[in-house]
Amino acid sequence: MANQAQTKRSAVFLDRDGVINMPVVRDGRPYPPATVEEFCIYPDAAPACALLKDAGFVLVVATNQPDVGRGIQSREAVEGMHARMAAALPIDRIEVCYDALAEGSECYKPAPGMLLQAAGQMALDLSQSYMVGDRWRDVDCGHAAGCTTIFIDRGYTEKLCEQPDYLATSLLNAAEIIVGLRRGWRKY
Repeated sequence: MANQAQTKRSAVFLDRDGVINMPVVRDGRPYPPATVEEFCIYPDAAPACALLKDAGFVLVVATNQPDVGRGIQSREAVEGMHARMAAALPIDRIEVCYDALAEGSECYKPAPGMLLQAAGQMALDLSQSYMVGDRWRDVDCGHAAGCTTIFIDRGYTEKLCEQPDYLATSLLNAAEIIVGLRRGWRKY
């Protein structure tokens, strides 16, 4: 009988806004698009996801969408954005936290709940997985889940709490780092 750890797969967890799609930036802070029409996927997202899939990674989007819980955005709009994203990219699973209040929530990043849930349901090895994000919440979530973290620096005014394991300039650059690490390259 095979060891259970040997049967677990590696994943790349991806934040949505600012990683896969362009956020709306106001006063140096990123916000999600309000409508499906405003939802614009970065041009490098498709080749980045293809590179990661070709390397054998499971791709999971883990996104906070608290504006739904606050009544500012409709769940239908968010689901429409996710349908567009799933049609354009080889995403295996989308985890969404609609909680409006971060305090006490198990799923709202920086809490690792979305990553833990996906790992449990998809037999993922978090210690061999990556969290890619553009905000401090993503980095802290990845660390809390036991993942290697990659921070895409988009130049926002907010500061990091914990330091990421790696820095990237885009999702494609993050994918190249991940694939390079898997191949044993040490230049990163």
